[in-house]
Amino acid sequence: QKLLRCTAMVVQICTHPLLRHKLTFLRDKSVAPKEFRELSKEISTILAFEATKDLPTKPRTVTTPFMECQGEEVDGTIALVPVVRSGLGMVDGFIYAFPNAQVWHVGMYRDPKTLVPVEYYNRFNSDTIADIAYVLEPSLSCGSVAIASVGLVKEWGVKNIKLCTFVASPEGLAAFEAEHPDVPIIVGAIDQGLNAESQTVPGLGDVGCRFFGTT
Repeated sequence: QKLLRCTAMVVQICTHPLLRHKLTFLRDKSVAPKEFRELSKEISTILAFEATKDLPTKPRTVTTPFMECQGEEVDGTIALVPVVRSGLGMVDGFIYAFPNAQVWHVGMYRDPKTLVPVEYYNRFNSDTIADIAYVLEPSLSCGSVAIASVGLVKEWGVKNIKLCTFVASPEGLAAFEAEHPDVPIIVGAIDQGLNAESQTVPGLGDVGCRFFGTT
């Protein structure tokens, strides 16, 4: 891993060779939806292990075929919050890493003209508040959607939040830090920047369209 501290916010860059390898193929525009989905799941699993390595644990006693022994189990409730629809492609990888996680959804998109985030769905339940939430958004471009989505999770009442993304632009990181300096980011790669349409380049393209085969 590589840690990049902006001012207050921590950006954790996953440098695992397998992630770099898979991310290279994920970028390739010739990759078909089937392979894109498989790569998304595999990359998400690697990010999940990176993002959860500081989870608190508590003692647990189990009985092996030979004797009783002491072990550990995760202490707390984990929530996954994919940003619909592109973030849905990251859920399976995180579920593979932690099958008992709750899955909540935020429906949010960026208006292509104003770049303002538009919320159209969330079903957060005030009776159920997780101890830690991982917001899943595969590309952090100008940052507006991620900023708004994390804001909703904070309003829900979660204190411990991390943003997990495949790629991020320097502009998106700066904008996100300005709003949420207390939220760490786990990212596969920091790209060159934004194009005229405020899309991350070299980037991944439209992740939702590529994942669901609607390009």
